[in-house]
Amino acid sequence: MKICAAQTKPIKGDIPKNIENHKKLIEIAISNHADIIVFPELSLTGYEPELADILSVSEFEDKRLNEFQSISDDKEIIIGVGMPTKNEKGICISMIIFQPNKMRQIYSKQYLHPGEEKYFVSGQNILPIEQKNKKIAFAICYETSIFEHSETAYKNGADIYFASVLNSVNGVDKDLKRISEIAKQYSMISLMSNLTGKSGEYDCAGKTSIWDKQGILIGQLNEKEEGVIIIDTENQEIIEKYL
Repeated sequence: MKICAAQTKPIKGDIPKNIENHKKLIEIAISNHADIIVFPELSLTGYEPELADILSVSEFEDKRLNEFQSISDDKEIIIGVGMPTKNEKGICISMIIFQPNKMRQIYSKQYLHPGEEKYFVSGQNILPIEQKNKKIAFAICYETSIFEHSETAYKNGADIYFASVLNSVNGVDKDLKRISEIAKQYSMISLMSNLTGKSGEYDCAGKTSIWDKQGILIGQLNEKEEGVIIIDTENQEIIEKYL
């Protein structure tokens, strides 16, 4: 199985342009035979809490995102994109997941970072999804710091732990260490997909990364460029590509 983490530099609030940029990175993933690609936290809007109300979409209705489903169906690739979604309780920080010939699924951030509750509500995680006999569990940013979250992923049988994050230059090293520890503790290949450039008030750190089951860092993108990093879970081969 080939798993791909994307590193993006979002354009503030410009969903159409960010969709086009995502498609370029998805094409790289497809050309390298990836089975799944996951983008960073709120990748389609940037991390812009003050704009979340006007940028959020109804969970299953936004037609602009249908392009991702078409690509998923045609190329048989799973795609996870970051987007604020609205439901009856409020606005969630979500990952919208497109799987070939299936209804889109929503993974929403359950554990909010302190301060996010001003703009967002706690959402509902989904169970790990299965691809080629591997179970892939997701996390969105602050959730990686919650012991119960990674423990639940492990108890649900996850083989892969995939964190979609915004990590700043000042905070990235702490998160790199934390995800390494998760990979080692639960013997899960782990990935972190991060933003680069400026998003909201943060200078994003890049360094999108992959760890093996021993928690050893085996691949990492640089701090500034958009690109993808792919791991073949059978032989641990790493591919790095930049736009």
